[in-house]
Amino acid sequence: MKPFPFSFFLLSLLSGAALAQTAAPLPRSQSVQTLDEIVVNAAPDSPSLTVPSLEARKEQIAKTVPGGAGVVDSEEYKRGRASTLKDALDFAPGVLIQSRFGAEESRLSVRGSGIQRTFHGRGLWLMQDGMPLNLADGGFDMQAIEPLSARYIEVFRGANALQYGAATLGGAINFISNTGHTASPFQARFEVGSFNTLRGQVSSGFVSGNTDVYASITAAHSDGFRDYSEQESLRIFANIGTKISDNLENRFYITYVDSKSQLPGALTKAQMEANPQQANAASVAGRQRRDYTLLRLADKLTYSDGDNSLALSLFWSWKDLDHPIFQVIDQVSNDVGFDLRYDGHHHLFGLENDITVGTGFMYGKTQDDRYNNVSGARGALVAQNKLQAMNLSFYFQDQLHLTDTLSFIIGSSVIYSNRDLNEEAQFGLNNSDRQEFWGFSPKLGLLWDITPKAQVYFNASRSFEPPSFGELTAINAGSPALVALRPQTATTLEFGTRGEAGRIAWDFSYYYAWIDDEMLTLGVPGNATLTTNAGRTIHQGIEFALNADLLRNLATSAAEDYDRVTLRQNFLWNDFHFARDAAYGDRRLPGIPPFYYRAELLYEHPCGVYFGPNLEWSPQAYAVDLSHSTFADPYALLGLKLGYRTKKGPSFFVEVRNITDETYAATTGVVQNAALPAQAAAFFPGDGRAFYAGVEFKW
Repeated sequence: MKPFPFSFFLLSLLSGAALAQTAAPLPRSQSVQTLDEIVVNAAPDSPSLTVPSLEARKEQIAKTVPGGAGVVDSEEYKRGRASTLKDALDFAPGVLIQSRFGAEESRLSVRGSGIQRTFHGRGLWLMQDGMPLNLADGGFDMQAIEPLSARYIEVFRGANALQYGAATLGGAINFISNTGHTASPFQARFEVGSFNTLRGQVSSGFVSGNTDVYASITAAHSDGFRDYSEQESLRIFANIGTKISDNLENRFYITYVDSKSQLPGALTKAQMEANPQQANAASVAGRQRRDYTLLRLADKLTYSDGDNSLALSLFWSWKDLDHPIFQVIDQVSNDVGFDLRYDGHHHLFGLENDITVGTGFMYGKTQDDRYNNVSGARGALVAQNKLQAMNLSFYFQDQLHLTDTLSFIIGSSVIYSNRDLNEEAQFGLNNSDRQEFWGFSPKLGLLWDITPKAQVYFNASRSFEPPSFGELTAINAGSPALVALRPQTATTLEFGTRGEAGRIAWDFSYYYAWIDDEMLTLGVPGNATLTTNAGRTIHQGIEFALNADLLRNLATSAAEDYDRVTLRQNFLWNDFHFARDAAYGDRRLPGIPPFYYRAELLYEHPCGVYFGPNLEWSPQAYAVDLSHSTFADPYALLGLKLGYRTKKGPSFFVEVRNITDETYAATTGVVQNAALPAQAAAFFPGDGRAFYAGVEFKW
């Protein structure tokens, strides 16, 4: 392994720290004057009890989470192309997101979660306003989210997502919706770009009496950089909030998604280097696609009196998947669930104490029919099954404020899950089966406010992840229906710091996780793609974001409304490897780059103008297979962005991506041995040079 480039990042840190400024103390008054008492009644943090304001959530997360967590302001990613989850989350500390072919489908991983998945993610909770978007078996679809309809995004890495009942290694990503209080009465946004990319959104938010309404409609089309990679989508998001009283609010959510994607498939490394735009011949011959329709209804009733809050969430989703790949997968899913959560601020042993207690339930039923793929059409029926999944969880977290600056956090979750497969049409053996899983995940943490705007923290936790049907099912004639898998568990230690000081802001976490029974494809004889439980594996890493104002008042002289040159940086170090495995020793796990660096240097003027370059850099090769026979090469992508953004009126942006037209692997599959012809196609080329422009109007 190449030496870690600490000097480069240390230089970035020191350069920002050297420019940090602290406010000069005010001159001491020469006399003391007694003034009449004035009582100020502060306005609530947000007009909505269901959806906290961005500022309130930033402060609350900083003061209550003893580990990696943060907030992404949607105004940041709306300054450029905002089409995919990668556009929205690329600067979120700890998040690695690699788009397969410029589409929504990606490898979305936090701390090595779902390491094998470049599609239909697992290993973390994807949420909307605290309600899970995952299906009951734990899998989630990237298409279920529209980044443009979110006001901000919360990212809770690892056990720091316990407050939402999440117990997986990756944690949770929570998209917080716009409401009628936060959205413009009328907003329209249009994006155009390379590969015949077109994207439009219209939205509106308004308040009428005790009711507020927000609605967003987005339509998009792209031919894609690669052959046979056309994508189309229509998304409708809406919510209606009603203030029943000063302390009680109900909010109803409607989501509709219609997504159609051609799948160009993976290439061998030689094919990618020769022509990255080509499609996999077998994918084209099979007319492979992923067409997906989702209807989701949810309701959240919230009571709050300041010190106590109680929220009841109910949700139902209907999903129709038409998915010609090696077979034609035809699935119709219905998932229902609820979450009941109490948050309270009280005193314990004479000390301030905050507690969260909750329970969640999810049940899903999927009709799974599979046919031979005849050039994308349904051939003979080869499998017909009913899949059922259930999860029941209880969770709590307690924060005891030992002093004004030091808190002790304790929490745990208990989870019961089951997975059922009932074979309705038998093709050989009866494959019906049922598996059950229990998990207990405790957590301890310390949070110390070293200044009013900076914290250091430590936590120790356990995580628990039962397998989804994507890992469990092996539906072939004569094979078992459910693979015998144990849930993936881990013990994780984490310490770090976050905060602001003068001109710099930082978020730094180091974690070390001992993982048992990690779900990986280990090349079982006779079925090289079958998921099995590995032995002990180790995931350790650094999640580091550093933002610094390098220069101020280049063209202004104001103390507050100044222009500036700002540097945004997001760095990941990923060290995931086997631990004394009988077959692989201490070999590094494939599929995840050891280092990932994202940076943007922008000049920003208070009038709303901004421009500057950006960089995406993967500086070290990494294996795509367990045999370490084939590697994805390092790459560096240069970009440039220019725009103008305002809170009301017209805004615009122009950006260039991959200026040097680099050929690179945006992501890869994870296979047993890519030197074998049957497994050599493991590379998904990234987009070549691309130009995008957009205009947005707000009234």
